[in-house]
Amino acid sequence: MPENFGTKLHGAFEEFGHLCVGIDPHSSILESLQYGDSIDGLKEFSFAVLNSAIGSVAAIKPQVAFFERFGSKGFEVLAEICSIAKEENLLIIADAKRGDIGTTMDGYFEAWFGAKSGLYCDALTVSPYLGFESLKNSYEKWSDQSKGVFTLAATSNPEGFATQLAITNGHSLASEIVSLSETENAGSDELGNFGVVVGATIDFSKFGLTNLNGKTPILAPGFGFQGAKLSDAKNIFGSSAGQVLYSVSRSITDGGIGKIRSRISSANEELNAALN
Repeated sequence: MPENFGTKLHGAFEEFGHLCVGIDPHSSILESLQYGDSIDGLKEFSFAVLNSAIGSVAAIKPQVAFFERFGSKGFEVLAEICSIAKEENLLIIADAKRGDIGTTMDGYFEAWFGAKSGLYCDALTVSPYLGFESLKNSYEKWSDQSKGVFTLAATSNPEGFATQLAITNGHSLASEIVSLSETENAGSDELGNFGVVVGATIDFSKFGLTNLNGKTPILAPGFGFQGAKLSDAKNIFGSSAGQVLYSVSRSITDGGIGKIRSRISSANEELNAALN
């Protein structure tokens, strides 16, 4: 049996640190860097980010929507990116935010975790708002095949607050999602397979997220362009800081492709100093 996703993530933390580089080829980025908003620009930009990340970070996080907008050709680029990242022992978090029930959710997991589609990732971001159990039941067969999920819990966009702060069982829905994930991870030796997405810029007390346990992986967007600082990592996540995958994207690429590697190095230095 292959090692589970949580064990792979813990090993990546030990070897490469806690930084995750997002690959976000949206149109304004491609145009500002003079690649052009085209399939060729998509490919050139994405490979420039990937090549700079290899050997430097624990994981990459391609934002699937920015590849999907180019249709089948965009997915071909994404499949190639993921194939090379896999060969280079980079963990791949596909940021697709899938969420459904029954056989439809089975199909989503088959697309990202199975061998038929040509896509590949180690973990997938998922939306729990058709029921956490629907995700859990569909995911069950993949948990023993080194695959993980990061379930949306508390995001930084204000539009999500009405849903995520809704009270269920005496707690915010965001807190409930984290609690359900922690229950699934309770028997893990290191980190579990059920991660959560928690924005680095949220008010943790407002969401009721003050006691995250040590076995639930946390994917934390919001650093750099969105305002959170890697130097504040320990202040933001406290005793949970060691289980967090800290995601950066635009702050890495805004200075131009030639500066990506040096900016990743600087981000690593800032984060390591904060955590150690």
